[in-house]
Amino acid sequence: MKIYNTLTRRKEEFVPLEPGKVKMYVCGPTVYNFIHIGNARPMIVFDTVRRYFEYKGYQVDYVSNFTDVDDKIIKKAIEEGVDADTISKRYIAECKKDMEGMNVLPATRHPLATEEICGMLEMIQTLIDKGHAYVAEDGTVYFRVKSFKDYGKLSHKNLEDLQSGFREIKVTGEEGKEDPNDFVLWKPKKEGEPFWESPWCNGRPGWHIECSVMAKKYLGDQIDIHAGGEDLIFPHHENEIAQSESANEKPFATYWMHNAFLNIDNRKMSKSLGNFFTVREISEKYDLQVLRFFMLSAHYRSPLNFSAELMEASKNGLERILTAAQRLRELEKKTAGEALSKEETELAQQLQALTEKYEGAMDDDFNTADAISALFEIVKLANSTALESSSHGYVKLLMDRVEELCQVLGILTERKEQVLDEEIEKMIQERQAARKAKNFALADEIRNKLLEMGIVLEDTREGVKWKRA
Repeated sequence: MKIYNTLTRRKEEFVPLEPGKVKMYVCGPTVYNFIHIGNARPMIVFDTVRRYFEYKGYQVDYVSNFTDVDDKIIKKAIEEGVDADTISKRYIAECKKDMEGMNVLPATRHPLATEEICGMLEMIQTLIDKGHAYVAEDGTVYFRVKSFKDYGKLSHKNLEDLQSGFREIKVTGEEGKEDPNDFVLWKPKKEGEPFWESPWCNGRPGWHIECSVMAKKYLGDQIDIHAGGEDLIFPHHENEIAQSESANEKPFATYWMHNAFLNIDNRKMSKSLGNFFTVREISEKYDLQVLRFFMLSAHYRSPLNFSAELMEASKNGLERILTAAQRLRELEKKTAGEALSKEETELAQQLQALTEKYEGAMDDDFNTADAISALFEIVKLANSTALESSSHGYVKLLMDRVEELCQVLGILTERKEQVLDEEIEKMIQERQAARKAKNFALADEIRNKLLEMGIVLEDTREGVKWKRA
């Protein structure tokens, strides 16, 4: 298995720190509103990475935090006239609903920044004691960037360039810094904001320190994989490396993985451009399984463009897989005999070759796009070779393989149970009555009306079946 490592800018063979185990940390969202589809991409991508490791037999310890104290959370709380804790708890709950809709597995642990303050104070004090951090007159604690000789090794930026032009790490009140590139570990409280006591001042932590502390507490000084969106490479992940390696005196993460940006109709997602979508908004138009399938249709390191046309294409592609899975489940009930015929044995070898093709794609830096292509070939094989005359053993082999490989991608192969409202149910019954009376014109009229309402009917030997278009 090979992973593209942002740190070295090349694909590297995956070798875990501990055989058979993967320690993985993924930066989670700041919870001040509903998560947007940009947040959804790393959630889906790295959930799939986790699932594939587990498919390969690894025990995965997967940690993803919630940042529940932040300027945006405080601003939202002031606007609503409530405390910050009310805002963060509300949107953590909403985020978990969206994650469930996207079939993102709960992390092994979901730590909260506000519950890890003691650990942050300890690490900050360690950095001060080792000369990597200092306290300004107002009680702000800064990390001394020049004290960490490898600063810039992840983003491949150097300090001279940063000092002359990069403004990402500039903060208000930076006159207390020894160097413009130094960044905040702890900052003084402001009126009306939540705060905690510290040896330096009453205040709250800077953003970067929380992930260093949580990774250390729940995974150890060294971890296998640290992941997130490419917007986090600098300064967030660069600063995490500086903090963690300065405090722990060990390499922090062996592999750094970053997903590319998500654009909307070929433009960067932005509220000002009016092309900003939350996951909750998308769920009103599509099953979130469609969003997941769409996200995995491109390699995670490739920029992905979100559009209605591409979502429709993803919906149709997903439908092909679900229809094949449903057909296999129905065939399994009808077929008999576990032993495969000679022809089926040869077909089973084709199935194994396609499975290896799927695994080869995933082993090559988790290429879900090529894995999905292999899955479609398996679906095609199932559609063309699984018949009522097939052995039960062959049909079950196909069904189990489709379900297993879909599970790796987080795709649910059983459609969610859908309840028809009384009006539609009544229309279906009226159509059945019209067919029985040989009034086929009326039956076709009702069928067309249902189609306009998004209900597709299928006349089968077992009776009328329906699905939403």
